Amino acid sequence: MFKALQITQPETGYRCDLTELDESSLPEGDVTVQVAWSTINYKDGLAITGRSPVVRKFPMVPGIDFAGTVTDSQHPRFKPGDRVVLNGWGVGETHPGGLAQKARVKGDWLVALPAGFSERDAMAIGTAGYTAMLCVQALQDHWAARGVAAGSGEVLVTGAGGGVGSVAIALLAALGHTVVASTGRPAEADYLRSLGAADVIDRATLSAPGKPLQKERWIGVVDSVGSHTLANACASSRYGGAVAACGLAQGMDLPASVAPFILRGVTLYGIDSVMAPMARREAAWAALDRLIDRPKLAAMTRAINLAEAIQAGHDILAGQVRGRLVVDVNA
Repeated sequence: MFKALQITQPETGYRCDLTELDESSLPEGDVTVQVAWSTINYKDGLAITGRSPVVRKFPMVPGIDFAGTVTDSQHPRFKPGDRVVLNGWGVGETHPGGLAQKARVKGDWLVALPAGFSERDAMAIGTAGYTAMLCVQALQDHWAARGVAAGSGEVLVTGAGGGVGSVAIALLAALGHTVVASTGRPAEADYLRSLGAADVIDRATLSAPGKPLQKERWIGVVDSVGSHTLANACASSRYGGAVAACGLAQGMDLPASVAPFILRGVTLYGIDSVMAPMARREAAWAALDRLIDRPKLAAMTRAINLAEAIQAGHDILAGQVRGRLVVDVNA
């Protein structure tokens, strides 16, 4: 038996409970993992609360990522004792996920954990931080193709107090960029500056409907918010700038015009972390190992236990979570 969160949909309504499951309940897969740590991402909040139809099969163990140790493997790349990390692939949505003490998955979904990371570190980064790295890599590739040097302009990070935003700030600052953080929580300004933000602005300056073309400011943007915020970020990007979009905290809509794209040559990159190919995943984790500042990572992280993860799912949707929440599934 092992502890797990489990989402059910009985006649009385949608539920997420802490329970015990038998190993016979584990799904098909060629690698079994003793999970050490998981985390709470925005999508986990949607799954735990049922606010969005993230879960498409019931019952379901939520948790879109985990880190742990292989206990059994029929996959050629992994053997018992290997430390691994998983992000996405529908885990926690259509395949039982990481908010449990055990998981069984396809070995093709796993990335070998870089030696420089503990399992806790890996989940302090989590899918939010891995997604932030994919965003930063898209911007880096864009800038490299155009000869844009670090420090040559401001880079905007929206939803800055969340998991994606916090890691993106730390990464961009480590690369020498001037980062402007957008947040709806003014009290977090000192925290955001401690991560590397040079300036902090109120999200209200971006979240309302705006002009289709605005004063040029950003050479790049990491956006986890969507809707009017993303539209305004595009509209205020500099000529040849780039915007990496990876989230929908404000909404799935994009009330924008083509003006920034056809008059300023702005590029909008869609960042998918769920089905990203293995080479891109491994490159992202290798870059995180090189770039992430461990003290900054620790400063943005708080640990909770498995039982507390249910309330944390509600808290993250309410905007009450700063940085990263890691879940000790064995506590």
